[in-house]
Amino acid sequence: MKLLFIFIFSLVLFPQNNPEKMLWNENQKLTWKDFRGKPVPSASFVASTNTGISFQYSYSIKNGAVHVEYSVESFFNPEGSWYIPERVNAHILRHEQAHFDISELHARMLRKNLHGKKFTKRIKSEIEGIYKQVEQKRRAMQTRFDAETDHSRNEEKEAFWQHYIAKQLADYESWK
Repeated sequence: MKLLFIFIFSLVLFPQNNPEKMLWNENQKLTWKDFRGKPVPSASFVASTNTGISFQYSYSIKNGAVHVEYSVESFFNPEGSWYIPERVNAHILRHEQAHFDISELHARMLRKNLHGKKFTKRIKSEIEGIYKQVEQKRRAMQTRFDAETDHSRNEEKEAFWQHYIAKQLADYESWK
């Protein structure tokens, strides 16, 4: 008699069925119309982009072999993103798009790290560990991007970062 154990666990950082989230698409760039959150006039910056990675997985164990299925998406949250209309321009919108692109880059990194990974029966802690490591790097890169570019005000650093993010996305092209 063969035994089949199926465990389903989902780690969802943004609801999969939320109609408001926008998924990253290389052919669709953000516009100011996508930002529907309430502006924060007291902030030291003029726009804020809320992005992240939505991650869900399930697994089964059959005869000791672990099989994993997963879904990874990068998203933009319109309701959590805002801008001050009279203080923004196309340059700042490109900066905000770069935040979305950074989340997509890390979604690709997560897919790469999960692909072909051999999991043990400790799959939950193993897979969550991989996610947490990528998410920590994503958040750190977002923070560093804003710090080094001074929220888009340092045009030289902004140009460097725009080029760097585009190159990284190209390097991870096969993981989109």
